[in-house]
Amino acid sequence: MAASKAKMREKKLRNQPVSVQYPATSTQNGDSAFSGKGRDAGPSSSGKQKKQHLRGDWVRGHQKDGGIYAREMPQRITAGGFAKARVAEVKAMLKAVTKTTGSSHVFGALPKHMRRRAMSHNTKRLPCRLREVANKVHAKSLQPKKKEQAKSKSRRARRRHGNMLLEFNRRQRKNIWLETHIWHAKRFHMVKKWGYCLGDRPTYKCYRPCYRAMSSHCLLQDLSYYCCIELQGEEEKLLASLSHLTSKEAGPTFAAAISLSGQRQGSAVVYRAGQYPSKPLGPVTFLWRPRSPGSTHRQLWIWAHPTLKKDLLSELQSVCQCGEAVVPPVVPVVKSAEVLTHELEGEAKKTPEAKQPTGTKRKRASEAPGGPPAKKILGDGTRSPSTPVTWKSGSSGIIIHDLTMEIVRYRLIGPQSHTVLAETLEAATDCDETSKSQPSSLWWPEHCKDESKMHLHRQQADVYHILKGIYSTGELPSGTVLALTVDDPRLTLPRKRVKALPLVQQAQEVDEEKRRELTLRGVPERCCQSYLWEKSVRDNVTENRIPEQELNRMRSEVLVPGSRLSPTPLQGRVPILLVHQPGKQVGHEMNLWGAGWDLLLPKGWGMAFWVPLIYRGVRVGGLNMSLKHSQNKGAPHFPHDYPDCPAGARFQEEQEAELLDKFRRRPPAKRANYIKHGCLAPFRCPWQQLAEEWELISGGRREEATQEERQTTTTAAMMVAEGGGGGRGGGGGGVESQPRSPATVIRNRKSLRLLSGWCRPTTSRGQRACRASEGPPLTSPAASAFLATHGSGLVWVRLSLLSKGKPELHAMVCVPSAEDLQLLKTAPGSGSSSSSSSSSSGPSEPTHKDHFKSRIKRRKKPSEKAPAVSSGPLKESDPPAAPQPSPTTPLDLGLWPDPLPSVTSHCSRVTLGWVTQADFSLSAGCGEALGFVSVAGLVSTLAGQPRERRGVLLLRNPSSLHYRFAKVNVEV
Repeated sequence: MAASKAKMREKKLRNQPVSVQYPATSTQNGDSAFSGKGRDAGPSSSGKQKKQHLRGDWVRGHQKDGGIYAREMPQRITAGGFAKARVAEVKAMLKAVTKTTGSSHVFGALPKHMRRRAMSHNTKRLPCRLREVANKVHAKSLQPKKKEQAKSKSRRARRRHGNMLLEFNRRQRKNIWLETHIWHAKRFHMVKKWGYCLGDRPTYKCYRPCYRAMSSHCLLQDLSYYCCIELQGEEEKLLASLSHLTSKEAGPTFAAAISLSGQRQGSAVVYRAGQYPSKPLGPVTFLWRPRSPGSTHRQLWIWAHPTLKKDLLSELQSVCQCGEAVVPPVVPVVKSAEVLTHELEGEAKKTPEAKQPTGTKRKRASEAPGGPPAKKILGDGTRSPSTPVTWKSGSSGIIIHDLTMEIVRYRLIGPQSHTVLAETLEAATDCDETSKSQPSSLWWPEHCKDESKMHLHRQQADVYHILKGIYSTGELPSGTVLALTVDDPRLTLPRKRVKALPLVQQAQEVDEEKRRELTLRGVPERCCQSYLWEKSVRDNVTENRIPEQELNRMRSEVLVPGSRLSPTPLQGRVPILLVHQPGKQVGHEMNLWGAGWDLLLPKGWGMAFWVPLIYRGVRVGGLNMSLKHSQNKGAPHFPHDYPDCPAGARFQEEQEAELLDKFRRRPPAKRANYIKHGCLAPFRCPWQQLAEEWELISGGRREEATQEERQTTTTAAMMVAEGGGGGRGGGGGGVESQPRSPATVIRNRKSLRLLSGWCRPTTSRGQRACRASEGPPLTSPAASAFLATHGSGLVWVRLSLLSKGKPELHAMVCVPSAEDLQLLKTAPGSGSSSSSSSSSSGPSEPTHKDHFKSRIKRRKKPSEKAPAVSSGPLKESDPPAAPQPSPTTPLDLGLWPDPLPSVTSHCSRVTLGWVTQADFSLSAGCGEALGFVSVAGLVSTLAGQPRERRGVLLLRNPSSLHYRFAKVNVEV
């Protein structure tokens, strides 16, 4: 009963103010005697009471003793405590009376006898003190009500096709989605880069399986985010305009004969108009459409990275004089007869008195003005329909089209790429006579009526049949192009996933003479002509693609489950382009590793080809595998390895901010102290400062500098290095900095071959020397002449560790001393390490002193006395100190603040450059690093080394003090 009584008491008191409390047993200050309900009871004088109630308990109902509670009167009452308890009750009562809640009306402040309904319409009837508040409430009520938040739909409603389509289109308005986005989003870690939402790496571990796929089978990637720019015009005018963007010294240009014919895909590095060798934009690949008989009009496709598109497009418009933008035509919305009938019936039924029946669901009108489109967005969903994508020139007649996201591009990497394509794709079948005789809106029946076009199609099918008999993709010439029209690959989709293997029987049936001609000369020019170049054909194929629902219905009607649909639907013919991608083309081992094919498709057919390729046992890679593919090939990856390009500079800034943010998120006790390790820039590479310092050290700015002057300058730099980083030199090593030309990467083929011969090229681990290209020997006059032209440049190099170890990003490339080379015990005439002792693994860097640690502590604990500017007393033996950072400069524990001291002489070994890609190479079996070094520093280092040990450098990771020997190779 006690529990039920307590609940009843709480129910009675639930409306009381919070500040008023009713203690059950307290008798201090007389609170309990004057806060209970009922009359106060004095001490009991009768001993005949049957039931003695506990003090402070409340008893329900009428009591026989008159409802008197058994309470004890306090012996004394403190006036202060009694008044304090009553004040709390009075305050709570006044607050409850005067306070108006957010939902109450202003009339609630009036007494009940003054409240009138007429006051709600005429505020002048209210007292003056309440009129202003009432007017605000009245004005607020006249404003339109906010739209109620839509309730979250159930999963069944969200999964309806119409709702999924609207959500699919809505989410593409900010970032572009590829056609394989949903497939990747279920299996990959997605990242938002360059305005796209792309798959970075799979959610499962597949590093080694992906490498095995690239080495022995096939790896599939979606490269549809690459931008395509089409140029149309006269051949001579196009070549004249594009000649300003390239140079023959850097390799083949747009005018290369083999690429100009349309038989091969070409590649080039594009520069600002007339600015070679400075101001590069980046690498591009291009493809010419084969010439038409009797016509000089040509088409050119230029494929570029998304970060390069903006700069490239502006340069193309400038050199081609295409400043006039063509406004895209407004496409009228054509509605079917069934839709119009439903709309007319709805308007006839709609009356002012008509109401929505209770309990029925209201469908969203997809044809409402301003609403989302009724069809699935294909292409760039972030671009406005009024944005121009075509520019033309009134003088030259050249037209530029932006075909971004208009063509799907897949890349297959591996020796069995063509085997996968052979099992997935089949040449298009001919139409029957009935289809040819009847008019059709499809492109293929009209195409079959022309006998010359069908003869070309049969020739392309014969070449494709010969291609099936080739064992490895690397046997074909680099950049080979094959045009073909294929059937819908969904028609031959296997019932379960199988791994495509080489067709031995198919290879035996192919004529050996035709196969040899194909591997030596490539595909004939006439077989490179494709209808994928025609915009009308691409649009026709995209609009008439067979939907999955219709295809599944057709499969259910097949008598033998899993067999091919026959006859093939007329809308199931797709024009494609197969472009051969060369593998590793530099170095002296693993030639043609990583070769494959690029598959070009019209828009809308992405998943129709993606799923059949997956069913042939390919492995899918993301952006991470693209970087690893470039590392194994020893090729620079854009934009990571293009520091002299605008896109490369922006990438390095973003990478530095990302790495610095990751560094700052770690606790200070768990961070690496890069100042003690002698690493000035662990998150970036100051290329400009490196080139300027080496230009001064080597004497490249003075052609008549003597060897003694070079030795003096080098000795001075080594003296600064002995200070251990305590004194800080300026950006030029203590020499007044002067404006110089910006550091550029050398891409002159002739100069690179000369420098490669001087490095004494070897295999990956330096086991054996390779035959160097013929050229002048490395002498002082030859070195001086070379530095006079490329003294302030950078060169792309590959570094292979001669011992164990794994290089890391932004590792330092340094010059070994004579004592260091003595540690490397080599056989005569070989550059490999033959000793397993610890002494041959490399020297160590002495620990540097962190002079900024005390300053950071002072900033955290400010004192009355201002801190000294210098970090310690300046001795006569110390080098001159550099300008100290401003007191407001943010200092991070373990990081050197700006401005940086001399980057070349900060450590005990002179720095040559840094690493931009590094990892353990599964193809070479050792740690490999790719990066840039100063040309002046490399030539000076090679000139001072003995011939048998020429090209041996030191490599040190940012978080390590240990140097490791590495062999440098300049590969062309």
